[in-house]
Amino acid sequence: MESAAEYWTSKALLDWQVEMGADEAICDTPVDRYALGAKKPAPKAAPVAEAPPPAPEPVDIDAVQVAREAAAAASDLEGLQAAMFAFEHCDLKNGARNFIFADGVAGSAVMIVTDAPDREDDRAGQIMSGRSGVLFDKMIGAIGLSRVGETSVYIAPVCPWNPPQNRDANADELAMMEPFLKRHIELAAPKLIVLMGNGPCQALLGRSGMTRLRGTWAKAVDRPALPIFAPSFLMANGAAKRDAWADLLALKARLKDLT
Repeated sequence: MESAAEYWTSKALLDWQVEMGADEAICDTPVDRYALGAKKPAPKAAPVAEAPPPAPEPVDIDAVQVAREAAAAASDLEGLQAAMFAFEHCDLKNGARNFIFADGVAGSAVMIVTDAPDREDDRAGQIMSGRSGVLFDKMIGAIGLSRVGETSVYIAPVCPWNPPQNRDANADELAMMEPFLKRHIELAAPKLIVLMGNGPCQALLGRSGMTRLRGTWAKAVDRPALPIFAPSFLMANGAAKRDAWADLLALKARLKDLT
């Protein structure tokens, strides 16, 4: 153990050094500060975050092919109705209130294909309702037909949903629903088809322009098909009612030939 005399001697020497201006302790040999800096450990690199897995590439869906397969799988009208109701690739479904499949009596000799449901049809949940429906019933009634009974007709829209802003169904929408419409005709098995409006003519004949097409028999889904003005057109163009009456008489005569 250090003696008291050594302690006080050491302290006196330290005090003397402080008085002489020494303000830090040094080692017996010089320290190379540059060498110390070179020996400093390199800072640890920050961990590299793992890149997220790449997002899956969007899959292009051929809506027409999906519709074609769904329609072909339907073996009866009930199955077709269910397949159309479940079809999710037509945007018209998102804005319509009601799904409108058909009206009248399936299996009738005459099947009338109409344009897409209008706003009144969508509210009522029935094709050919409102003012257009009143005129429609008068038109077919004038040649002895009706929605029900022994002289019934079968009515189906070219697509089952009302387009937004009450517009007509466009070419893409008609093409998407065409497989369902053709299968609908095959399952309903009418003897004659009435194409009531531009939409049905575009979907089944690949043509539009009712003033040129009306009154001339064509063929659709291997059946005689007659283009006729739609009631909505006749309400806005009264002069065309004369032509519509002539077309109805031609339909009546063709039906008489079948009996």
